[in-house]
Amino acid sequence: MLTKVIKKIPIFDGLTEVQIKDLESLFSLCESAEDEVIFNQGDVANNLYLIVDGCVAIRYKPDDGEVLTVSQIEAGGVFGWSAAFGSGYYTSEAYCVRSAKLLSVSGEALKRFHDKQPETGKLILERLAKVIAERLQRAHTHSQVVAMLEYGLTNGVKPLGA
Repeated sequence: MLTKVIKKIPIFDGLTEVQIKDLESLFSLCESAEDEVIFNQGDVANNLYLIVDGCVAIRYKPDDGEVLTVSQIEAGGVFGWSAAFGSGYYTSEAYCVRSAKLLSVSGEALKRFHDKQPETGKLILERLAKVIAERLQRAHTHSQVVAMLEYGLTNGVKPLGA
């Protein structure tokens, strides 16, 4: 059953049937309802997620500001990178904008797979890195930060050191 789902995700395009079969044991299929928080900023980063269907917003809350929507990710996208990076905690919140079907893999399972199947593991990591890099290039956080600064200035918030 997971074979069909895995084949829908672009980062797995071109993999052999054997490689896809090997990946099946890593992933779990889960669903999130609209308006559901998948994980909170600061939660222990256990899982990396790939979106099969639906839409997930990545939101960041700075200590001294409003929540920023960093990006919205559609089918084929990846989020929860902190689990793959081994950074310990999620740096942002994942919020389900539209009900979603997700493939989930633990960072530990991904690491074990990479150690056990280095050729396929490296290929998957390279493809994940490409998706992440593309998303970072498209991020619109600059305009959101400008809007926050403008809000602070127009509402009488004094800059640091003033």
